Amino acid sequence: MNSPTGQETAHVLITGAARGIGRATAIRFARDGARITINFPPGEREFAEETARQVAEAGGVGFPIEADVADPDAVRALVTDAEEAVGPTDILVSNAGICPFADFFEIDVELWDRVQRVNERGCFLVTQEVTRRMVTEGRTGSVIGISSISAWVGGARQVHYTPTKAGISSLMKSLAIVLGPKGIRCNAVLPGTIATDINAEDLAEPAKRSAMENRIPLGRLGKPEDIAGAVWLLTRPEAGYVNGAELLVDGGLFVNLQ
Repeated sequence: MNSPTGQETAHVLITGAARGIGRATAIRFARDGARITINFPPGEREFAEETARQVAEAGGVGFPIEADVADPDAVRALVTDAEEAVGPTDILVSNAGICPFADFFEIDVELWDRVQRVNERGCFLVTQEVTRRMVTEGRTGSVIGISSISAWVGGARQVHYTPTKAGISSLMKSLAIVLGPKGIRCNAVLPGTIATDINAEDLAEPAKRSAMENRIPLGRLGKPEDIAGAVWLLTRPEAGYVNGAELLVDGGLFVNLQ
């Protein structure tokens, strides 16, 4: 696979790549022989090493690197370590995120700040650090922010989460203007209801899961691989004129309003 810089092997940094959408995305890029930084938060090394194993099986090379994306010092170290292990990043997938479901009146300041720090602040910090180096070194690239259908709709138990995803979408739009002239494209992918660890408990009740599946015209919940494919497509040369876009990947859920 050619990277956005035209080199034969893509250098990809994926945050939150220990499992779920991040892992599936790493595996998708690995199928083209990419060299991938597998970022993971403290406590998830075992999962990240499993991602690296699957990346190797798929034909790529994966390097697990621990970092809290909400910590500026940790982010700087992450990007430096990624460059040493993989090479200068030319594709960034900002995927790290949390969604601890909670009722509105049970959300305290600590929980609110935690979600904001990981989801929105983390995306900002990693994107800023990676693209600053791209610009300084005169390199082009592609940035994908993993937003959510929740950027467009509300969620009764996601009051602290939905604003962060709207923020990521808005951040990518603004950065498309700032970084586009430098040859760095910035886009957002908005997953619909994807079966991952983040919502496993919420969808554990068979009746609720069935009701959600029945609302989706394609008749099933999304899989992490569905999002990974969309991310991969946006980094391809054929998508070279796509900048500042929001790509909704939800099986038709959003348009099924009647």
